[in-house]
Amino acid sequence: MSWLGIVVIILGLYLAFKLVGFALKLAMWLLVIVGAYWFLAPLFGWPELAEVIHVLGP
Repeated sequence: MSWLGIVVIILGLYLAFKLVGFALKLAMWLLVIVGAYWFLAPLFGWPELAEVIHVLGP
């Protein structure tokens, strides 16, 4: 394996870790938004989360 192959492997691992970090941040923000909606919907008279998911689902 040449030094170019080693550099490509290291770069690929680095990008994979960055992608996993981004996916986890995205999942956490989605969880925060869903939790906030679940908590605030009854206070503002919005439809419940189950109704929203039912409308958006198949």
